[in-house]
Amino acid sequence: MLLVVISLVAIVTRGFNWGLEFTGGVLAELRFEGAVELEEVRASLTEAGYTDAVVQTFGTSSEVLVRLPPVETSDEASALVDGLVSALREDGYRLELIRPPEFIGSQVGSDLAEQGALAMLFASIMIFIYVMFRFRWKFAVGAILSLVHDTIVTIGVFAITGLTVDLSVLAAVLAVIGYTLNDTVVIYDRIRENFHLMRRSTTYDIVNASLNQTLSRTIMTAVSTLLVLVALAALAGETLFGFSIALIVGVIIGSYSSIYVSGAACLWLNVLPADMLPPKREEVDSMP
Repeated sequence: MLLVVISLVAIVTRGFNWGLEFTGGVLAELRFEGAVELEEVRASLTEAGYTDAVVQTFGTSSEVLVRLPPVETSDEASALVDGLVSALREDGYRLELIRPPEFIGSQVGSDLAEQGALAMLFASIMIFIYVMFRFRWKFAVGAILSLVHDTIVTIGVFAITGLTVDLSVLAAVLAVIGYTLNDTVVIYDRIRENFHLMRRSTTYDIVNASLNQTLSRTIMTAVSTLLVLVALAALAGETLFGFSIALIVGVIIGSYSSIYVSGAACLWLNVLPADMLPPKREEVDSMP
């Protein structure tokens, strides 16, 4: 609850550093001959009239990413970047464009943000329906609580740190939802089995035994996944850095939430053996 509150406060007060896909705009990737100071580059762009430019390094200290406000057409975007490069060269910088400038309209960005939010909402609704039919509604509530917890804390880390939120991060959040659900379903399957095997035990003992029986599997899955993600974050470059960080945070958060949130929800909602039984079918007598 503390992590969720901190994340919500950060989301509301700090907001997100939205990527170009969501805000719209022009993105120029520049490579200088040597290392440059970002403050000096910002000062040069401000003096040339690019007051709204966002400047940051990526990759190495000689590679600079410049984000500009949206324009109407791609031709205007190309002209804008050409003017930016010329202004920097006039100040004595030697640089080149790494690749043609990226251009996304503001309307496209807002549509992507809306569709991304709807994707997460739709995924949560479908997960609730799936778990409800497979395990009954009490388990579905626990699964959704775990998913909401994981999603809020994961995106809260991006609000706190100021890391860029782009489409790859959104994809990572959706992947975290799937990862957490997989862990939760494994635990719920074991709880359901133990309700049949440990008939004289209390719900507390059954849930506790189930969590202990699946704990080694949860840890091994998380550690093996984290090894890959850490390597991806360290070696894959700036493009996949946010994606990797979102998954790293999500795997860590999802591993404990499947135990302390979805597992504990079974106790909060007082799951009983009767909840495991299929609903009785009404038999209609053939006699009038």
